[in-house]
Amino acid sequence: MHKYIHYILAPLFYLIVARIGSLFTSQGVTSWYPTIAKPSYTPPGSFIGIMWTLIYIFSAISCIFFVNKARERSIFWPIIGLYILNGVVNASWSYIFFVKHELGLAVISAFLIWITVGMLIVSIWRISRTASLLLFPYLGWVSFATYLTYVIFQLNWFPDWGLFF
Repeated sequence: MHKYIHYILAPLFYLIVARIGSLFTSQGVTSWYPTIAKPSYTPPGSFIGIMWTLIYIFSAISCIFFVNKARERSIFWPIIGLYILNGVVNASWSYIFFVKHELGLAVISAFLIWITVGMLIVSIWRISRTASLLLFPYLGWVSFATYLTYVIFQLNWFPDWGLFF
């Protein structure tokens, strides 16, 4: 059983990350979020939810592939720590954005998510290319989400600059 525990722990971890993020998001998505300025290309909430669901599924599978291939213990725990850090930063973005309404800090948080995904992709590439490739949609989505967060920040804190974004 111990040998296969990652098949339970990885999906459970991402389920918890998704649930915490969802709880934070629900605190502002219907009240505060509709009142702020957003660019016309902001995707609908249902699409965003689908994207994050797929990303969490791919991330859990990536983690499972990594654990199955990792042989060298000296890199195992640091990379598992990076998966965990990524999940924590990811969930905290929802708190920063939807609960605290700290748009500038949300841009920094989104960038940290992007950094940790990039670090994961690079770190696990030589161990499991499949695990690494499963994170490319996450990197693409979080690139867009980081840019969108930045534009929302600009539109709401510097409304006269909106013409440039």
